[in-house]
Amino acid sequence: MKLARRLAPLALCAALMPLAAMAQTKIKLTLNWKYEGPQAWFFVAQDKGYFKAEGLDVEIDQGEGSAAGVPKVAAGTYTAGFGDMNALIELAARRPADAPVAVFMLYNNPPFTVAVKADSPIKTPKDFEGRTLGGPANDGALKLFPTFAKVAGIDAAKVDITNMAPNLREQMLVRGQVEGVFGYITTIRFAAKGVGIDPDKDLRFVNFGDYGLDLYSNTLFFSRKFVAEHPEAVKGFLSAVNKAVKDVLKDPDMGVAAVLKREPLLKAPLEKEKLLYTLKRDMSHPELARLGLGDVDDARLKRSIDLVVQASSLPATPAVDQVFDHRFLPPRAERPSKLVPGGAD
Repeated sequence: MKLARRLAPLALCAALMPLAAMAQTKIKLTLNWKYEGPQAWFFVAQDKGYFKAEGLDVEIDQGEGSAAGVPKVAAGTYTAGFGDMNALIELAARRPADAPVAVFMLYNNPPFTVAVKADSPIKTPKDFEGRTLGGPANDGALKLFPTFAKVAGIDAAKVDITNMAPNLREQMLVRGQVEGVFGYITTIRFAAKGVGIDPDKDLRFVNFGDYGLDLYSNTLFFSRKFVAEHPEAVKGFLSAVNKAVKDVLKDPDMGVAAVLKREPLLKAPLEKEKLLYTLKRDMSHPELARLGLGDVDDARLKRSIDLVVQASSLPATPAVDQVFDHRFLPPRAERPSKLVPGGAD
């Protein structure tokens, strides 16, 4: 009888364990691109149990371009995405009830560019006219080209656009099959290095941000339905990611190792270099010191929304709070103010 009494609590715990596992909220996340160094924090949060500690069961899939995740989350295929804010703005203007909502900004500097060969006669946006440019269909920079053309004062109708598979972008440029390629500057630089092209010697970049397009870029976003039904899960997800970002800042090699667990064929030195460059180039806008990682400046975002709406002749102008929800951010004191690996916040 005494043995039975001692075993009863153990049996109860065993019975409750599957229920606890079932209680975890499932989140299916689509990334911006194939697994790579600058996504390290998502995998660190998963491997170190930060998601699990927040009651979350998170599945992470590779992406197909920064603009591609927005319609996937809108359709319900994914719960959350990491991708282009401007694609989200466009969908919010066209189908506000379906559009996801951004909750944590990561790429606060505009990374959009057109890369040309170093000896190309293309030196400014005006030189695009009469030329053939190309990019993957879901590339964020290519999607923004009509907006950029209006801001930069060029006639987009005079530019021939061709699409190609992402893995052919740099080769087609070097072979002269196109005269310039759209993309994120970090993506192009490191894809070029991967195929033996020196981006500092062999390429030149016409950056959108240098010609008046000071837009936000890749952000974390969730389906509107999920935000309404599971606000604590969204808050927990961001807390886990923020914690993992700080871990990666302390130990970038650990972050890269987490990426290589998913894709062993990647080269660790190149992925680390890509991660560090992304932190410096794409994620360190001057407003970071004031706002902390994850937040946006509402006035700047409003200007971005107006630019995208006007340039693309969209049917409505979304309000800032329609496209970005500040409520789920970790406390300001917990979010990094500068992104210096190994340095103090």
